[in-house]
Order: sequence, then structure tokens, then C-alpha cells
Amino acid sequence: MKYRQRYLTVGELATGHPLTVPIFEFKGRDSSAPSVFIQANVHGAEVQGNAVIYQLMSMLEQFDILGDIQLLPLANPLGINQKSGEFTLGRFDPITGVNWNREYQAPLIDIPKWVEVHQDLDEASMISTYRAQLIRSCKEALGNEWGLSTGKRLALNLQALAFEADIVLDLHTGPKSCKHLYCPEYDIQAARYFSIPYTLVIPNEFGGAMDESIFCPWWQLSDYLHSQNISFDVPVSAFTLELGSQEQVDLDEANLDAKGILAYLSHRGVIKDTVMPKQMPRYACYLKDYKKYHAPLSGLVEYKAPLGKVLPAGAVLANILRLDLYGTEQALTSLSLAHSCVPILHFASASVHQGTELYKVMTQVFELS
Repeated sequence: MKYRQRYLTVGELATGHPLTVPIFEFKGRDSSAPSVFIQANVHGAEVQGNAVIYQLMSMLEQFDILGDIQLLPLANPLGINQKSGEFTLGRFDPITGVNWNREYQAPLIDIPKWVEVHQDLDEASMISTYRAQLIRSCKEALGNEWGLSTGKRLALNLQALAFEADIVLDLHTGPKSCKHLYCPEYDIQAARYFSIPYTLVIPNEFGGAMDESIFCPWWQLSDYLHSQNISFDVPVSAFTLELGSQEQVDLDEANLDAKGILAYLSHRGVIKDTVMPKQMPRYACYLKDYKKYHAPLSGLVEYKAPLGKVLPAGAVLANILRLDLYGTEQALTSLSLAHSCVPILHFASASVHQGTELYKVMTQVFELS
């Protein structure tokens, strides 16, 4: 299957040079098959998703593709080039300080009023009309007479494209992290296909991220229609895949994750070929049970808890070294939690301020059937 490449312009530098994102398109041969949008590297240091897209495209060239697939590596050209010495910053817009992945908009659609106007449509027509409204809301926002921040312009351009698809995958990594998946509660069974051991189950609440910006409007429409005794399943799927740690590329791991994505696309009928999911235990917790642990004091941190492994209650999470307190009992402090958990990620640096988000851990973990 031959791909087509083009570029999306998402802004301009002060010199007038355009900020562009590459788009690779595989045209499916069945217009009834689901369409797909996959992006990577919205956060500058989170580069592994590009390797996954590379591996995925090399595989797709060998498959019988039914649904249209758009892949956007290097999705944030400004963030990717935001360097300080040997490090990539690129998590926050350097002008506004806003997280690049919190700039997407929740379309302001009065759903009861919209349904009242369109209630006579059949389901297929309702889906296409609502989708057109969502895309139009992004394009109208891009034409704001007061202008837009760089981050908002980037997000709206990406979001407008993503709204065209039935399946949206946003590829990220953590600072120091094991693989995990953000999955909406209505679509929890999808987690069985990706090659990812841990899943965070998301409620119907918009927090500004790409996946939420895609599924929340549809989920809200579905909930309202159900309240009116109208059957309507959410017709889109959107996930955030956290593919390990930032500032590193691992092509072997990317190959495994690309196969997991292919297994899901095979299950959904995007590709004709059968790709079976990896046989592995998979676990989950609800987002409300995903806890942040903040450093109770400053110092130099020895991270002790293995990521992606159960940490028993009372076991050492980390040690904090305070050389300014050498000779006292406070020179070395062990940190532990009163609850059993699974540490998923931790802060990238060993030097922390008091209050730094030191670890994120899953609690109330259950196995996915």
C-alpha cells in the first residue's frame, strides 16, 4: 500500500518561517471501514511515538488497508526544538507556560438544542452532521478576530483533523515511566488489544487533552440521547498511549507497540489482515484512583520503587538525601506509602524541590478480563 505525504502548516516563527507538521496518508479501499488519526511528539521530549509511527508505517505498507489512516509524527515543531543544553524542554508553551496537551477545546455545543433541531435524522446522518459541527467549531475558533496563542493554534489545527477520524491515537511518554494507556470507560474492552500492561480508565470529563477533546463531545451526546430513551452508542474511539520514558528512542519496543496498534486496527476492521493481540496480563484502575505523590521535603532523590511492579504498603518508595543535614537523623529520609500501589512514573530529575510531583501510582488496581 503506497502512502502519500503532505504538510500541515500550524504557525509561523518570528522570522516568517512556517511551522509545519508532516502527514503520511494511507488511503483505504473501503469507504465503510473506520478511519484513523495517529499523532506523536506533541510534547517535545516525548520522541518514542515517532519511532512507533515509523515501525507502524513500514508494516502498513505490507497490509491490505480498508480504512483511511493519517499519521502525524513530529506534531509539535516548536516544542521539539525547545532545547536547553542537552535537554529538550517542550512540555509547555514557552510564551504562555500552558501545557501543549491542554490547549484543545471542548466544543461549545448546546446538545439538547442540537438534538431538538436534528432529532429526525437517522443515526448515520446524525453522526455525519454532528461531526461536521465539531470540525466547524475548530475552524471557527481558528478564525478568532482577537488571534490565538501559538499553542492554541497548533491544537486546533490538529484537533480539526482528528475530528474527521473514527479512531484517534495520541502517542506520548512519561518522564521516567512504564507503558500505560488512557482509555475512556465506555471503551474499556479496547485495552485488551494494545501491548500495554496498565490502563487508566477515564470518566466523561474534559481536562484539555487531545483524547478527551475527541471523545467527550460524542460521549455527552450519547448520554443525553440515552436520557431521552434514544439508543446511541459512542461512534468514536480515542486513546492516549504512554510509551515509556521521554528523551529516548527504542526501535525494538516501538516494534512491539506498533504490533499492538495493528492488533487493535485489525479488531476494528481498519486492516483486512488478522493481527492477534499480545498475550499478557493487563491491569487497570479508575482515574480517581491514580494518585500523585509529592515530595514532602527537598533534596536528592534515590528512586527505589520499580515502575510497573506492585509496591507493598510500607515498602520504600524513594530515599531523599540532605547533605546540608549531614550528621543528623534527617540526612537520609526513606519515603513509603501506607497503601499498596503500582508506581507508573516518577520525576525525571534526582534533584527536587519540596512539593515536586515525585511519583504517580495506581491504587485499587484490578485485572482486565
